[in-house]
Amino acid sequence: MSAMTPVYRPVVRAGDMCFISGQIGIGPDGMASGLAAQLTQIFSNLDALLTEHHLRRDQVVKATVFLTDMDDYTELNEHYREFFSDPYPARSAIQVAALPFGALIEIEAIAYDPVSD
Repeated sequence: MSAMTPVYRPVVRAGDMCFISGQIGIGPDGMASGLAAQLTQIFSNLDALLTEHHLRRDQVVKATVFLTDMDDYTELNEHYREFFSDPYPARSAIQVAALPFGALIEIEAIAYDPVSD
């Protein structure tokens, strides 16, 4: 394998489970500025990946959120409620020292998608 081989896969299916790699607030124009804009871009990225893999938001069963500042937790919840609906996926929130490209937040997800026979 060469050093140029990508090591990032946005979605991996394992049986009925789809694992969505961590999404940060990067879009076509680069990194979004500020938490709200990054969350908007993250959820846009998640929607695109779900759609590409024939998944829906209500199939997401677990989300893991990485925050560089736990004081952003309340604002996260506001955006999270707009993206997901009740019953919400199980979720963990973890404060980290830093994220790639200076992101303030990263969200990864697991979706359940029963494979039809």
